[in-house]
Amino acid sequence: MEGADDSKQLSAAVRETLFVDIVAAAVAIGVGAASVHEIDRRNILRATTVAMRRAIERLTPAPDHIVVDGLPVKHLGLDHDAVVDGDALIHSIGCASIVAKVVRDRVMVRLAARYPGYGWERNVGYGTAEHRAAIDELGVTPHHRLTFTGLQYDLGL
Repeated sequence: MEGADDSKQLSAAVRETLFVDIVAAAVAIGVGAASVHEIDRRNILRATTVAMRRAIERLTPAPDHIVVDGLPVKHLGLDHDAVVDGDALIHSIGCASIVAKVVRDRVMVRLAARYPGYGWERNVGYGTAEHRAAIDELGVTPHHRLTFTGLQYDLGL
């Protein structure tokens, strides 16, 4: 996909356009997630590994080897190469980054409809001033990570 790059460097509109092109052209796409409960129980790094495994399990055909963004993933259970800044350097990682970001943003927009006032349709879950003010005013939802450092402070944990 022309223009596929680190998803954080692209506007939402460009990501959405590229997402459609990536989905149309891909041999396989696997998306995995970890719940807030899993993140709080295991920590973000371990939960990320679980989510990666879930995404890989959804790939057909199953890969023999993958490339990942960042450092090697301990306990991934699959042969892989790790590339720091891979989303900007490796085309397939950039495409995966775009797919992951678009899927997550869409989930946050749906959650915004269920939990109005947090600005999730705009901040997509990032700890903006608006989001922090909403937590102070409305409290936390079942979708907030209670072990998030800033939230621990806000809740007095």
